[in-house]
Amino acid sequence: MSQELRATGALNEANELSALHGADLSARYAKSLLGVFGAPSRVLVRGAGCHVWDADGNQYLDLLGGIAVNTLGHANPLLNSVITSQLATLGHVSNFFSSPTQIALAEKLLEISAAPEGSKVFFANSGTEANEAALKLTRRNTGTDAVPRTKVIALEHAFHGRTLGALSLTYKEKYRAPFAPLPENVSWIPAGDEAALRAAVDETVAAVFIEPIQGEAGVRELGADYLRAAREITTAAGALLVFDEVQTGMGRTGEFFASAGVIPDVMTLAKGLGGGFPIGAMIVFGQENTAWLTPGDHGTTFGGNPVACAAGLAVIHTIENEKLLGHVRETGNWLRAELAGIAGVGAVRGRGLLTAFELANGSAPQLVGAALDAGFIVNATDESTIRLAPPLIITREQLGTFLAALPALLTAATAA
Repeated sequence: MSQELRATGALNEANELSALHGADLSARYAKSLLGVFGAPSRVLVRGAGCHVWDADGNQYLDLLGGIAVNTLGHANPLLNSVITSQLATLGHVSNFFSSPTQIALAEKLLEISAAPEGSKVFFANSGTEANEAALKLTRRNTGTDAVPRTKVIALEHAFHGRTLGALSLTYKEKYRAPFAPLPENVSWIPAGDEAALRAAVDETVAAVFIEPIQGEAGVRELGADYLRAAREITTAAGALLVFDEVQTGMGRTGEFFASAGVIPDVMTLAKGLGGGFPIGAMIVFGQENTAWLTPGDHGTTFGGNPVACAAGLAVIHTIENEKLLGHVRETGNWLRAELAGIAGVGAVRGRGLLTAFELANGSAPQLVGAALDAGFIVNATDESTIRLAPPLIITREQLGTFLAALPALLTAATAA
């Protein structure tokens, strides 16, 4: 039996399901998967570039990119080739060992983040795991017996993940309340308010967690001045500064990172880092901070997986060699200017290809449905806000099809 036939046989169950219609697949989903995500909007079976297709053959322009994940679009040839080549060479080793791809990706992340000598990387599998690692590291900043550091500061409207530690930093109470009590002594302060930050951070604070742009809150940017002030305030108080760039990192904003050149103590990454392959990372800046965690203090079975690290290298290589950062800046600026000129669109925010726009009539969920029916994937972060985070390779022509359709979609959403 040929290798191709054996591969087909191994996926026989999935191949049989692929012949079913979307309604049948959705019914099978409801019977077999835990309903934490609700019912899927569609069952997708194929992707290419910035488009995906569902089980009924309908095509969609993906303006969400797996929520800022599919950096290079779908079925990118280079990414596929790198992943396949690495998998054929070495697919997984335990963390008793390393691999060249793991070392190469760590070195590349330290390079593009301008990390000082002595900085190091820890690899995880997702953004919430990266934030868990960061939270554990900050717990080591304990202060003194006379003045213990027992507090962590986060920002109102923050989202850092759904595991218990990361959830304790997440602002929205409906996410936290069912799982209380949570493990951290966290206080939330108004986002972007320098005076509130100065008042909150003292010698009892172990760490401050900040998203440079709050994506789940509707793409709300805190600004370079605030980030610089956070660095000065935390340094003076002896607190650690953590930048959560899970959504904003890896070129999403037209720079590799959204933190405006401000060097934190810790930065967390995921989403776009693997271009669709699961990987997360924690970059720890400076030798004094890497000393907080020692052998045995933290770990993960799949973190630093050779295939995931190869995917990360392919993403960074493509961003650099195809000069995508400039494309992201120019295309994002053009998109926001065009959105601002459409009747029914209110405030427009964002940087690079992370964009949000407000709807005056508060019909964002209805617009998501109307857009999906018309062949566009977008996201509502609340009742009045639409978020766009398409692949970094998207063109003005592709975005133009959405802009041309948007007036009719706004009308349909209002009617709905």
